[in-house]
Amino acid sequence: MKVKSIGFVGTGVITEAMVRGLLTEPTYASEIHVSPRSAHIAATLAAEFAAVRIARDNQDVVERSDIVFLAIRPQVAEEVVRKLSFRDGQTVVSVVAATERQALLDWIGADVHLLQAIPLPFVARRQGVTAIYPSDDTVSALFDTLGTAVQCQSRKEYDLLATASAMMSTYFGIMETVAAWLERSGLERATGHAYIAPLFASLAQKASGPGAEPFSTLSREFATKGGLNEQVLSDFEKKGGLAALTIALDGVLARIEGRTT
Repeated sequence: MKVKSIGFVGTGVITEAMVRGLLTEPTYASEIHVSPRSAHIAATLAAEFAAVRIARDNQDVVERSDIVFLAIRPQVAEEVVRKLSFRDGQTVVSVVAATERQALLDWIGADVHLLQAIPLPFVARRQGVTAIYPSDDTVSALFDTLGTAVQCQSRKEYDLLATASAMMSTYFGIMETVAAWLERSGLERATGHAYIAPLFASLAQKASGPGAEPFSTLSREFATKGGLNEQVLSDFEKKGGLAALTIALDGVLARIEGRTT
């Protein structure tokens, strides 16, 4: 099923990833309208895909689109959204991070069908998972095209998954820490990278798919009694690594829920 017209207010990394995923064959949208901000990205997409149109401005995006994605930074979201006029009943999907749903509705000021989503850069290759709230079959089908959609049944569920998505930089930071340690210890950087990336990818595959064991079971399975993996996990926990991670997640959730400034 194709959506006739999809628009993006904001033309950054996530917009580019979604457009590329949506216009991979078989395509999902007949027309995609992008705002002229981030002119280089907009021009690149328009040159590469015949279905991409560069709008005159953000209001033009809204007027030409059946589904409008708000893909702007939270720092400027209110200023941008309040200037726009939406149609009652129009489907609007916000991918603005750490922004309360009610605030978005107040800024929009129309009786729209508002959803929130957390698409990640992997959607460019139609991979990865996207949390959406509230549940919606049309928007879910769109994100199923881009990988896998998870329809959240409550705001709390959505906020928790949003918190988990904040782990991406830390994931790569751990890989960088190991690579840097290997380099300091005498291994060439390229060799360390070539080993670490597939290692972590294989671990993720082990935990994915039907019949995958719980993370706790896998942790025990890979931590042989008295072995090296057990030693690292034990030291990491004793030195406060697990506690620091839990504190960090608590802080992100508080920010998402508006309990911090």
